[in-house]
Amino acid sequence: MFDKLEEKAMVHFFNKFDKNPFLLKFKDNQYLVGKGEPTFVVDFKKTIPIMDLLNSTSIALGEAYMNGDLTIEGNLYDALIHFLGQMDKFSLNETLLDKIIHPSNSKESQEKQVQSHYDIGNDFYKLWLDETMSYSCAYFKNEDDTLYQAQVNKVDYILSKLYLKEGMSLLDIGCGWGFLLIEAAKKYKVKGTGITLSREQYKEFKSRIQKEHLEDYLTVELMDYRDLPKWGKTFDRVVSVGMLEHVGRENYQLFNDCVNAVLKDNGLYLLHFISQLKEMETDSWMKKYIFPGGVIPSLREIVSSMGNNDFHILDIENLRRHYEKTLLCWADNFHNHLDKISGMFDEKFIRMWDLYLNACAANFHVGGIDLHQILVTKGVNNELPLTRWY
Repeated sequence: MFDKLEEKAMVHFFNKFDKNPFLLKFKDNQYLVGKGEPTFVVDFKKTIPIMDLLNSTSIALGEAYMNGDLTIEGNLYDALIHFLGQMDKFSLNETLLDKIIHPSNSKESQEKQVQSHYDIGNDFYKLWLDETMSYSCAYFKNEDDTLYQAQVNKVDYILSKLYLKEGMSLLDIGCGWGFLLIEAAKKYKVKGTGITLSREQYKEFKSRIQKEHLEDYLTVELMDYRDLPKWGKTFDRVVSVGMLEHVGRENYQLFNDCVNAVLKDNGLYLLHFISQLKEMETDSWMKKYIFPGGVIPSLREIVSSMGNNDFHILDIENLRRHYEKTLLCWADNFHNHLDKISGMFDEKFIRMWDLYLNACAANFHVGGIDLHQILVTKGVNNELPLTRWY
């Protein structure tokens, strides 16, 4: 269980993460990293081979936490802020992990990737999402907004940015469980269509349409965005919330080309997505266990691709801190329903999901990732108000 040479190598490896003081704890020894009073303890139940840490620091530590070989004494979220704020010190062997880092982006592969995450079960997601079943960044207009209110705020905010009018048509690419389109139909009386690759989301959205008696306004399709151009339909407005992260870096232009093919001239298009400052690979543990095939784009590469479609940018907004708060709400809800979740999944899954929610929140906190909304018009639209219309 405890190899003294590996323990010594691990201490040497972790000494570089010294921005804030913490303790490394092994069976018989503990070591202070940094200077001052330690704020948390990393307790190793067994040593991690140093080559595993060098091949992928993220996977090695993530798997150790999932398996219970590593525990945190103190606040997990705070400990993750410490390490993710120093991710430039993580190691990664891209050649060894090529299949994880660069999986296929074929239609078949992406369908499996999406379903591996979103088809875990609607009953699971209902436990820790809010009543809207919104699985994307909320918008906290007020400090004391509940998660439900913040998700309603987010959808209202997006719909107001789209400058909807009664009778318009709206396409939602990656529609999730459909709350945005349901609100659009109720409040603006628009004709909405959602597309998704998740069979669980498709079934739930169809059920919600019937329960809300919105069959005359809304439809949902199991469809890949790459099939939109040959579909033969066009829309006044297009929105995509939290779906671009599944597209893959080589397909950003293709994605916007597909939007262009179905968006009417002078139409509005809003893209809501997680972004990075630079073009980097997505975290290897996240790709292996949470979002296979997921890639986080930079803002500049998305903006650059939009110019090729004559998309004129009206507005860009960063909601990074709103997503941190959203994820902390989800993490709290997750913990509040552990009794039911433990009846669905094993301890390894629970530790994995807990790590995922807290790590994402921590990464937004340190600015490792952002959340951007970009609003554009197809061609020059001189019919919108001169000042902000939302």
